[in-house]
Amino acid sequence: MKQALFEERYGPQWTRFEQWLDRREKLRGRQGEAADALQDAEVPAAYRRLCQWLALARERRYSPDLVEHLNRLALRGHHVLYGARGGQSARLWMFLAAGFPRLVRAQWRVILAAAVLFMGSLALLFGVVLSKPDFIIYLVEPEHISAFQEMYDPKNQRLGMREGEDNVMMFAFYIWNNVKIGFQVFATGVLFGMGTVFFLLYNGALIGAVAAYLTGIGYGEPFWSFVSGHSALELTAIVIAGAAGLKLGGAVIAPGLRSRRTALVEAARPAARLVYGAALMFVMAAFVEGFWSPLTTFSPSTKYLVGAALWALVLAYFSLAGRARAT
Repeated sequence: MKQALFEERYGPQWTRFEQWLDRREKLRGRQGEAADALQDAEVPAAYRRLCQWLALARERRYSPDLVEHLNRLALRGHHVLYGARGGQSARLWMFLAAGFPRLVRAQWRVILAAAVLFMGSLALLFGVVLSKPDFIIYLVEPEHISAFQEMYDPKNQRLGMREGEDNVMMFAFYIWNNVKIGFQVFATGVLFGMGTVFFLLYNGALIGAVAAYLTGIGYGEPFWSFVSGHSALELTAIVIAGAAGLKLGGAVIAPGLRSRRTALVEAARPAARLVYGAALMFVMAAFVEGFWSPLTTFSPSTKYLVGAALWALVLAYFSLAGRARAT
């Protein structure tokens, strides 16, 4: 069935369900006043049908906007029917457990574009600096190079830190730094996407250059054992924030038949939710980076295993979480 026929046939039914949700949420659960849109007795069956339509829309690969619309209705319906007492915490849990990974899968095109820009520049500069170490001076100032050497000196008792720094201090710093990067790659997307493209390329190139330089001077083991633990969360979050920025940029560049303002507002809804999820990942990455990554009490091989496990968990989360079976 084509999407247009699917929407024509079932659209009125999910519109009635949405009207019931609007009235129910506005009335904050008071009984008897939400019957204009849908009878309360009809709601459970209507919700089950909505979940089936959502599963079909995903399976048939209808447009991301339609899938996201049905997904929002399903989440709202679940909250009203099963989680009204949970409040914000229940909505946050539903977003993390299902909404966020579903949204990432629905926006796979911009996710892929952001990943190619970021990881491509990282891999390119890693290869360049590994073969020509002096090239790093074009990206990193000499005092920062010295700071990196100090932080990843194999003789250090704690990796990624300098004298006088502690775990809590670095945890706070990493939160600020990660959120700053995420905000840069997202917010600058409104500049026709050019700001997002620049910051994805720049941050990828910087990470790749520093990694290659430290590897080349014999500091590879402390560096890689340090970054292995938090890399899955941090690098994935940068890509997701970049995808949100590209989403904004795409709306500005190609609004279609809509005005740029309307297109930007519509694109901002899924983009903002992508950034919310990325921000949570940045905080988790900062925690790992502040309290696990600096440890030298564990062998590098152990830290590599933990890092590999976290990569597997992140990939499994975005691949499998929130999937519903069609019935």
